[in-house]
Amino acid sequence: MAGQSSASSSLRVSDGAVATEKEGSSHAEASNRLSLWTNLVQRVNVGDSLTRTAWRMPEALAVVDGDRRFSYAELNCSVNRLANSLAERGYGSSSVLAMAVGNTVEFVMVYYACAKLGVVTVPLNLGWKSPEVAYVLDHSRADGIVIEAALLGSLQEAISSVEGLKEVIVIDGDGTESHLSGKGNHPYWLSFEQLLEAGDEREPLFLVEDRHPMSYLYTSGTTSAPKGVVSSHLAVYMESLSAVVESGLDHTVRNVVMMPLFHTAQLNGFLTPVVIVGGSSFMMRGFDAGQLLELIERERITHIFGLPMMYRALLAHPDLPHRDLSSLQRATYAMAPMPDEDLRKAIEMLGCDFALGFGQTEMNPITTIFRPEDQLRYPGSVGTQIVNVQTAIMDDSGNLLPPGKTGEIVYRGPHAMEGYLRDDKATEEAFAGGWFHSGDVGHIDENGVLWFEDRKKDVIKTGGENVASIEVEKAIYDAEPRIGEVAVIGVPHPHWGEAITAVVVPKPGEQLSEEEVLTSARQRLAGFKVPKKVILRSGLPHTSTGKIQKATLRKELKSLYEGEGTD
Repeated sequence: MAGQSSASSSLRVSDGAVATEKEGSSHAEASNRLSLWTNLVQRVNVGDSLTRTAWRMPEALAVVDGDRRFSYAELNCSVNRLANSLAERGYGSSSVLAMAVGNTVEFVMVYYACAKLGVVTVPLNLGWKSPEVAYVLDHSRADGIVIEAALLGSLQEAISSVEGLKEVIVIDGDGTESHLSGKGNHPYWLSFEQLLEAGDEREPLFLVEDRHPMSYLYTSGTTSAPKGVVSSHLAVYMESLSAVVESGLDHTVRNVVMMPLFHTAQLNGFLTPVVIVGGSSFMMRGFDAGQLLELIERERITHIFGLPMMYRALLAHPDLPHRDLSSLQRATYAMAPMPDEDLRKAIEMLGCDFALGFGQTEMNPITTIFRPEDQLRYPGSVGTQIVNVQTAIMDDSGNLLPPGKTGEIVYRGPHAMEGYLRDDKATEEAFAGGWFHSGDVGHIDENGVLWFEDRKKDVIKTGGENVASIEVEKAIYDAEPRIGEVAVIGVPHPHWGEAITAVVVPKPGEQLSEEEVLTSARQRLAGFKVPKKVILRSGLPHTSTGKIQKATLRKELKSLYEGEGTD
């Protein structure tokens, strides 16, 4: 159904067999055969990392998803069956397969099956609405989509609106046929379970080049249409190896997968590295503090990755003192700063190392790590560069800056994306001058420590001064312990250009006034950095990965200062 591709029509070699050139075969056939053999021996393919781990430690525990437990041999067998079924349907290196799948073993199966075939995967953000999903399916030119039955209702409209979509593969353990009835012939609907059952268990040996796209990961479209980040097999594999080296992962790691797998931070920052070393991944459909504490104790979890707000919820949970968390070795956080008071409390109460991972989707994603030994030495930094990534600071004229000077954070290294899908202009701008331009502003100090100051678009220009919103947020967090969350933005102002504005959410059970927050802020900040207003709310808008949607706040508050003067 997906259309025959160059990969699926390539010579296929039986597992372990040695083929010889047949008498009378053409020179072109022999050359193609040699190309395939050479590729299979030398290539860098994300799917091969699973194959190799299953080969060397078949009985090791790979994935736990609820009551389902898969060894590496069992997982690899399922991946092969799925891959071969997809190949029989014509999926190959010219194919694109989208996924609307949560944190399940099925996500893992689809991701690695596509890797072995050279099919490009497009993990969909499950927080997107129908128009965003339809845009991504159309822009990526997806041939098919794998979707959980529970999501059909919310995404049916998007699926039906995309003319190029040929297949819908439905994951549903119970009564899949009832979901498929009456859907018609466009697109074609079929059962994931039946596809899995029908496949051959042999390794699907097809030619896939190292720089062939592994995935199209779409960045958040809070200010414009999402951009498709083209990530190659080489980039993902190299980044995964870097994560192994920098985090000291080995086969004993037991990692909880609770951040969404459609985001590169969880997918390539943790899952793919854990597969390389032969560790175990424990799936959670979403964060629940009580369930996580129980899981850590029951399964002797060693590593967790979450948002600062998740760690605050863990610390406040009544079960915490009664759970055995002695197996925990490292807790990693990202997406938002960890206030110093919260960090110290978490280190003490959870009894493990803490680290921050910093990077972005375009770097697949890790570029620096704020290491455990530095957490209390350089509070507020984002750490030091990792192996395989060169980090620098650049001014607007393309000049690299010395330590201490603020500018745009730029990178070089094999982790970098291939470019933005069907957007040559954005790709050229991103790689200008032979560096990847992150869009982040910061500086590197004399010790080589990177200090993130803000996103370029979030720097507030007020009264002729540039103010980093992150700096104001950190000061407010440190000055007022009753604050649960804060977002600082620039809002249009007739006199100041932009007025620094803080949107504050008190901690549960706490009471705060605007003047109390402003008084605390004045003790920590220069006068021109103090917010003009503080808006108290019960919650802030977030992306599905936990980032505060500042663009949404700016849109909501754009008229806040209309008619005001110099105050």
